[in-house]
Amino acid sequence: MPHLYLVDGSGYIFRAYHRLPPLTNRHGEPVGAVYGYTAMLWRLADEVHAADGPSHMAVILDKSSRTFRNDMYAEYKAHRPPPPEDLVPQFPMIRDATRAFSLPCIEEEGLEADDLIASYAKAALAQGWQVTIVSSDKDLMQLIEPGLDMYDTMNNRRLGPEAVVEKFGVAPDKLGEVLALMGDAVDNVPGVPGVGPKTAARLIQEHGSVEGVIAAAPGMKPGKLRDNLIAHADAARMSRELVRLVCDAPLEQPLEELELKGIPDAPLRAFLEHHGFRTLLARLGQVADAPVAVPAGVPMEEDPPCDHDGYETVVDEAALDRWIAIARHQGWVAIDTETSGTDSMACTLVGVSMAVHPNLAAYVPLAHGGTDLLAETPVQLSPEVALARLRPLMADPGVLKIGHNLKFDMTVLARHGVEVAPYDDTIVMSFDLDAGLHGHGMDELAATHLSHSCIAFKDVVGTGKSQRGFHEIDLRSATRYAAEDADVTYRLWKRFRARLPAEGSTRVYEMVDRPLVAVVARMERRGVRVDRDRLAVLSADFTGQIAGLETVIHQMAGGPFTIGSPKQLGDVLFERLGLKGGRKGKSGVYSTDVTELERIAREKGEGHEIVARVLEWRQLSKLKNTYTDALQQEINAETGRVHTSYSLTGAQTGRLSSTEPNLQNIPIRTETGRQIRNAFVADPGNVILSADYSQIELRLAAHIADVPQLRDAFANGDDIHALTAQELFGHVDRDTRSRAKTINFAILYGISRWGLAGRLDVSADEAQAMIDTYFDRFPGINRYIAETLAGVRERGHTTTLFGRKCWFPRLKSKVQHERQGAERAAINAPIQGTSADIIKRAMIRMEPALAQAELPEVRMLLQVHDELVFELPERDVERARPVIERVMASAAEPAVRLTVPLGVEIGTGPSWGEAH
Repeated sequence: MPHLYLVDGSGYIFRAYHRLPPLTNRHGEPVGAVYGYTAMLWRLADEVHAADGPSHMAVILDKSSRTFRNDMYAEYKAHRPPPPEDLVPQFPMIRDATRAFSLPCIEEEGLEADDLIASYAKAALAQGWQVTIVSSDKDLMQLIEPGLDMYDTMNNRRLGPEAVVEKFGVAPDKLGEVLALMGDAVDNVPGVPGVGPKTAARLIQEHGSVEGVIAAAPGMKPGKLRDNLIAHADAARMSRELVRLVCDAPLEQPLEELELKGIPDAPLRAFLEHHGFRTLLARLGQVADAPVAVPAGVPMEEDPPCDHDGYETVVDEAALDRWIAIARHQGWVAIDTETSGTDSMACTLVGVSMAVHPNLAAYVPLAHGGTDLLAETPVQLSPEVALARLRPLMADPGVLKIGHNLKFDMTVLARHGVEVAPYDDTIVMSFDLDAGLHGHGMDELAATHLSHSCIAFKDVVGTGKSQRGFHEIDLRSATRYAAEDADVTYRLWKRFRARLPAEGSTRVYEMVDRPLVAVVARMERRGVRVDRDRLAVLSADFTGQIAGLETVIHQMAGGPFTIGSPKQLGDVLFERLGLKGGRKGKSGVYSTDVTELERIAREKGEGHEIVARVLEWRQLSKLKNTYTDALQQEINAETGRVHTSYSLTGAQTGRLSSTEPNLQNIPIRTETGRQIRNAFVADPGNVILSADYSQIELRLAAHIADVPQLRDAFANGDDIHALTAQELFGHVDRDTRSRAKTINFAILYGISRWGLAGRLDVSADEAQAMIDTYFDRFPGINRYIAETLAGVRERGHTTTLFGRKCWFPRLKSKVQHERQGAERAAINAPIQGTSADIIKRAMIRMEPALAQAELPEVRMLLQVHDELVFELPERDVERARPVIERVMASAAEPAVRLTVPLGVEIGTGPSWGEAH
């Protein structure tokens, strides 16, 4: 018997859009929904229900937003917001995707997709076919009858008549009556006020139809329900027609033309190559002239869907020993920890999950049970017993441990005396392969590479007031969630392991990023001491300064207002005070972002003083809230220190970033920034040592761009900014050197004439003349910029001296500011990325070098920009200084030999501020 699958394409599109994060293809076009839609459609067409699956298939789409229902009721769907801006250009590509599978893509002006689905379904049933509607839309449930069911792919379940009765209390043939009475806020179907699903179902059960309910209303018990049914009878009748599906529309394509004949290679390959969908391309094999997820010669079988019910809950020693034996036998195991929170230094270890093959995964609960004294504690291993058995496995050099963001798990386990080595980290592997293409969180990677939707954490623990701790979750639910994490991590690792050598990313992974994971984990555990009393004094001082600034600003403004409100500030500046240049955004509110205010402040015209004070107020408020107040709350109760969290994948170029607290944003050259750094102190008897690379990006530019004048200047120890001032302006004084310094760094960031003009407070023509002179004096820089842009346009990515790739899909964007932003970032990426690689290599080599020099008490605490911060006994300073300087100066070697020396400036003091 023919079996027709009718796919509700609109439902698929919006599921795909919300399921995946924003993605762009090699042409700079948004394709997140396109990718998700393609992956879901492929799985449905090629894999789902092979035994009794579809013989015929079509995707049904909405042609436009206006249909015959709008003629019936002008307000129909009037409250629906327009589709997201980045989804609109994806609609044509989604139609292309459907046709690439050689599937019919059916749509018709004036009809909704639901009407076409109903018409095709009824026509197929009339010929004795079986029909499955791929959707979970309640309106389509009206069609369910013998021979026709619905398939909810999100929950992987079939919907028959019993599902409709369970959800709405009536059979499918009565569902339209219920929907008419209850109305639909999303589609703006009015219904009858005060009638919800339960009331509507009861009324239809009692009276059979909307007309039956209306006829019976006058005899009902007096009350609001009776009054509403009488008053809104016409609305109920109209609603019944609005939810009624058209079942006899002419079929644009005959049923016979919907036959599913398999997925043809050529059109699908062309579509996937055009968009650069490498993971999906891997299913088709080697692709010419395009990077692929798995190249020819590297077998990569498709993994089976995740079997959550097959995961094991390990609650006794024998079962745990069995899993440990399996891991030792095969030489690898994916691991993950479940904890009570996201602070690795303060959370409680709740459980550990493991996976050794797809769907061969387990969860070891350690601390489950409610906080209530009467709450039942499930049977589980004690943490001491389980960790005693896991400890040798985690340290076994013959077993590779695989994790995702393993730094977190390392820190949690280390607090229980469990060291993890050797290891692979899939978040770092993903970053080294695809930095700039997408995010690297597990959920996003699972959707992108595995076409799999991970169980959402909120679906396990709940949200808001009803949210529970993970330790309070029943073991079955906890196992499904936790073991899936380990299972997905293993599946991702298999793919990334094959791609690293094939795509030239092994070098940066093995020489830079992988060994750094353990180093950074140790730095986070050490933390840094902060002086709470000094922070409190600073907070009080900032409070006074902020209050004083508020008084001054209010006086200048002619009255009080909320300075922190963009709307009120914009109204004051551009309407009350009449400052020129105000720009309103789509919301009708004036822009008061920092760029806009700095522009006004630079113009030195009327009103610039109040703007300068507002900028000062914002800076102080931010420093107070982010540092002097927040740092006091960040002090760990157990260690008495602050433990920042570093992200190895937070910056596209490879630089480390930090949160809680974010140490990257403490102002470097201001007195206020120095005061905050002074609160970072050493323990009694110790000092802080700061080791900072001197002008490392300019030095790398001299090497990479091959600029003889700059190379010679660095080799001779000359003042590089004075050299530039002499070349550009013919003489050196304080003003020309300052301008030269700005130009030196701005050029490396691909600054425009307008950007440089703003920074130097000159005209655009003057700025362009400076840029032209700079390129004339240093032609190597101009050549470097041109070659870098040409290379990234051809390959899609830049590369550092250590082989780190940074992808720039927006370089081909049709939106000018996006394209120009990508160009500026691409110009700087090889230089900034190489700088990041070098300081990472210094961090990796630092601990072994200090150990070899017998300096075990010298501890590396922080990495900020181009600086490493240490705490050490005062007696060790003279011995440690040359070791630290040597490691940092030679960090690039022997992999890369630079033609310029790397300068390192070292200072010491009782605090970070005094050492810097």
